[in-house]
Amino acid sequence: MRNGIFPAFVSQRKAVSRLVSMVTIVIRRRESERGVVPAREAAGGFRYLGKGMKARRTGAEVGQGAAGGGGYAGASAGQPASPDGQRDDGEEDPVGEADGPVCGRVGRDHLEAAGHTCTLKDLFECKSSSAVSKLISPGNFDAALGIHLYKAGRFLQGSGVPFGILFGGTDINEDVKSEEKSQVMAAVLDEARFAVSFTDAMKEKAAMYWPHARNKIHVQPQGIVTSPSSSFNWKKWLETAEIPPDDSDLRLFLLICGLRRVKDPLYLVDAFAEWHHKEPNVHLIIIGPAVDPVFTEEVKEKVKRVDGVHLLPEIPQEDLHAAVKRSFAVVNSSVSEGMSAAILEAMDLNIPVLARNIPGNAAIITHEVTGFLYSTPQEFIQLSQRLAADPSLRREIVTRGKEYIAKHHLWEHEREAYQNFVLSLR
Repeated sequence: MRNGIFPAFVSQRKAVSRLVSMVTIVIRRRESERGVVPAREAAGGFRYLGKGMKARRTGAEVGQGAAGGGGYAGASAGQPASPDGQRDDGEEDPVGEADGPVCGRVGRDHLEAAGHTCTLKDLFECKSSSAVSKLISPGNFDAALGIHLYKAGRFLQGSGVPFGILFGGTDINEDVKSEEKSQVMAAVLDEARFAVSFTDAMKEKAAMYWPHARNKIHVQPQGIVTSPSSSFNWKKWLETAEIPPDDSDLRLFLLICGLRRVKDPLYLVDAFAEWHHKEPNVHLIIIGPAVDPVFTEEVKEKVKRVDGVHLLPEIPQEDLHAAVKRSFAVVNSSVSEGMSAAILEAMDLNIPVLARNIPGNAAIITHEVTGFLYSTPQEFIQLSQRLAADPSLRREIVTRGKEYIAKHHLWEHEREAYQNFVLSLR
């Protein structure tokens, strides 16, 4: 997550944390409650309810860190989540931005490295806002970091627990369009000790809506680490998609996303199928978890009716990275993004990116320098054909993309920043 927003003042003494994420709940009994007195508490230290970090979006569910690309909108006990965060039972989803479980895991790793201890738990187990309020009461926790200004912030507001907020993306891009939600978010920002934005553009947009909060909003990009599996079976994986694995001229485009409407995975399907009809060696794989079950069925039915486009389920993160390395390009077609880790990870893996021209993508891609931005399906095809026809352009793009990651998205900077964020909640 990049260059420290706060001065580096991480304490040399260890702290024991109890952390909660509004997307995934992070809970840990204090060591003192298990008969062990940790160093910081023995020295008059403190406990934290620290909310899980918004970080790498390549995974979807807690178990494997599977391919999701920002695809966790949270359906609980069979209740599907809709694009606006509403469950089919009419209740609003209490989860935060898309891939809370993965964000919680990455944040947990950063904070445990500083001596905090954390356990992840799904917020849906709390069932109601009153249960959440009881959970995060001052008697249980001392501080919080919430993921998503509206979905997490409304639970933290008035809790009596000092907290910070990490913007998710849809809060600033979509929820602000609702007057009621915007008022709630303004009140949350009033109470928050600080807020964290992935990009300067997102910060400026938030400051436009809530100018009184400008000075408490800090910019911290995601830190990126890729770890492609050495044992990934590329040939077998292609066979599951019914793509000829021995085609030496294969050009595979990979669209990594959770299946929900805001990711708009069908945006390119018709244009790509037409291109495949003319050039049978080009294929598009859409890969990710079924976040919205109803929409997932729409995607399945559409893909069945066209050639050259394939739908595959999520796979472990290391396998996903290996698949990215073998692909021709990574694709993003989202209507709204906070900061797509799938894009950043492709850059880190020396794979070109073609992304829809939206603010979240334009904040991390310089067109024709570190990747390509397209505004229509037809422009996507034109740019893809240009990339295929010009190997030197491809080399230049991936080289500059890799340099961009090394300069702006170092994982070590992210860790230092978030450790400092939590310490600032004393």
